[in-house]
Amino acid sequence: MVASNHRLRVALIFGGRSGEHDVSVVSARSVAGALDRQRYEVVSMAIDRDGRWADPGTAARVLAESGDRTDQVLAFEGRSKLDPRILEETVDVAFPILHGPFGEDGTIQGLFEMLDLPYVGCDPTASAVCMDKALTKRLLVEAGLKTPAWVEVNRRSWSDTHDDVRARCLDLGLPLFVKPARLGSSVGISRVADSTALGDAIEEALSHGENVVVERGVDAREIEVAVLGNQLPRASVPGEVVPGHEFYDYEDKYLDNTCDLLAPAPLESDEASAARHIALDVYSTLGCAGMARVDLFLERNSGDFWVNEVNTIPGFTSISMYPKLWQLTGLPYSELLDELVRLALERHR
Repeated sequence: MVASNHRLRVALIFGGRSGEHDVSVVSARSVAGALDRQRYEVVSMAIDRDGRWADPGTAARVLAESGDRTDQVLAFEGRSKLDPRILEETVDVAFPILHGPFGEDGTIQGLFEMLDLPYVGCDPTASAVCMDKALTKRLLVEAGLKTPAWVEVNRRSWSDTHDDVRARCLDLGLPLFVKPARLGSSVGISRVADSTALGDAIEEALSHGENVVVERGVDAREIEVAVLGNQLPRASVPGEVVPGHEFYDYEDKYLDNTCDLLAPAPLESDEASAARHIALDVYSTLGCAGMARVDLFLERNSGDFWVNEVNTIPGFTSISMYPKLWQLTGLPYSELLDELVRLALERHR
């Protein structure tokens, strides 16, 4: 245990190999700016697009660059398979801000476990489960939680049984949402309102990975709930995303700034209570700890909630919903980061 007069050395790890590399960098800059420097020493660790870890000087420079838009992130190159500082027991806790594959999928969490290093966020199992949209859906259904109907597609099934796969997808009804199964930030997602566009949408999703989820579209409001905690998690007030585009896509999230983030969401008290209750059920069902953002659909006609997906390392940019919701629930950004670090150390103990 670190002495009380010692500033905790926090390894802030960002970048990474996924399509969400730029989002990760911007999120990490926000976290670095909000961490209390009286309590923490930030040790910047950057991973380039090829999975190589940058030298300390490059990592610090990338983190210090200005700009809170993903199109303002400059390219950098790493040199090593791993930053040696993480092996030398010179950091007290890891704070991965790595969205998508190789960061949010349990990969790096497994490394932390092997090193016996405390870390922020879910463990390898929950991270892997939540990263895989198809596996998440199967577990939600098993637990009696509602999620939109879907068809799972992989590269081989699409190649070998193209017509059958297409027919099963169209049986769900239009519109459809076609998503890479193991990616986030709406990268590679298409809305299909015309059956002739389905093939191209699946091809686009497959360009981001081997597995795809084709999901029935729901005419719904998009509600998000931030969850925080280990054994006794708590849920924030819900927020609502009102897309500026046809749906809440990557450009809408990070580039155009045309969407509206309504926080708190304009819900009736019973709807807000139900959303928080469902979010906690989802968090528990999937074995989450530390933090996660649970994304829900509130169907317009029926008033039913449907579980969309779970993000175990949600965005931490200046416009991200997760910190905004906790701010509204009474936990300012810097105190939220304090709590996440505390939870990481608590779980490690």
